[in-house]
Amino acid sequence: MRTPSNLLPEGFHDALPPYAEAASRLERDVLDTLASHGYARVSPPLAEYEDGLTEQMRGASRNDLMRFVDPISQRTLALRPDMTMQIGRIAKTSLAERPRPLRLSYSGQVLKLRSGQLHPERSRLQIGAELIGSDSVIAASEIVSVAVEALERAGVTGITVDFTMPDLIDMLAAGPLPLNEAQIGEVRGELDMKDAGGLSAMGATGYLPLIEATGPFDEAMARLRKFDTGDLLGSRLDGVSRIAESIKGKASLTLDPTERHGFEYQNWFGFTLYAETFVGALGRGGSYEIVHPDGQSEAAVGFSLYPNPLIYAGFGTKISDLIFLPLGYDRAAAAGLREAGWRTVAALSDKDQAEALGCSHILNGDQPEPL
Repeated sequence: MRTPSNLLPEGFHDALPPYAEAASRLERDVLDTLASHGYARVSPPLAEYEDGLTEQMRGASRNDLMRFVDPISQRTLALRPDMTMQIGRIAKTSLAERPRPLRLSYSGQVLKLRSGQLHPERSRLQIGAELIGSDSVIAASEIVSVAVEALERAGVTGITVDFTMPDLIDMLAAGPLPLNEAQIGEVRGELDMKDAGGLSAMGATGYLPLIEATGPFDEAMARLRKFDTGDLLGSRLDGVSRIAESIKGKASLTLDPTERHGFEYQNWFGFTLYAETFVGALGRGGSYEIVHPDGQSEAAVGFSLYPNPLIYAGFGTKISDLIFLPLGYDRAAAAGLREAGWRTVAALSDKDQAEALGCSHILNGDQPEPL
């Protein structure tokens, strides 16, 4: 499965059989699901001008770009670390005049400058969908539902959707629980670690209830509503609750209102997708804004899946049996078997052996015979 490290750079590897085929099948399952809901596929380039690619990027993600100078234009190019921003560019330029809401899907490799312990690969497959022109509860409910359906079609079970509110701390810091910029960063860090003692030590006790408002969705939402005494969050909490209600029974639901990992540009609503037996997230999504050249912003909601863990766990490896075709085989019979979904491997010499070539059957006359 892996290539010796001295042949390829760290974080890169070849996809070998059966994993390369598994990736293709899983990608097709997900894209077919998106197409069935009206999402039209687009395919942006692997590299773009750095300034255009970073236009909607924030924070540390700008430092995760692999850059090089284009010998033709002499401008700096960058390899995409994420495809969502490219879809935003397409929506506000080439497809700016298309009717809204605009539903787009995509799939391709993204490249990271650095790898992490949980995801050591620097190149990975990203598949996703963006609904542009609305971030209403109905639009967000569609995106979450389609994401869950896509994972189910790929064979994933035991799915959990963890909801969050990416701009919650900013709202509270600018209103009932004032914080300056430095304090916002410190509070976010303590909430990331769920460190009640740290919050108390820095005098941010007003944020303590947010630690308790984490866990199974209904219980956590009830605690969050109790915390919202001034009804600042009322409409947002109602919206997230309605989105969760729309997929109840299709997945396990949890809430972590201050989760921010992977939500650098989302605003009022976000979600992370998990599945039993898998460590880490399989995908994320949420609401955000696309800024057009004239300065006007456009609401959007979408999700991205990162299915590499599924591929190497065997999802998508539903490969039909392999039939060995001996010398002088019946070509019409072999063609009929391929049309029926069988795979065939033809002998090139009398030295070829069915078992050595990984076959499960041999063609005997016009019928496959198990080995």
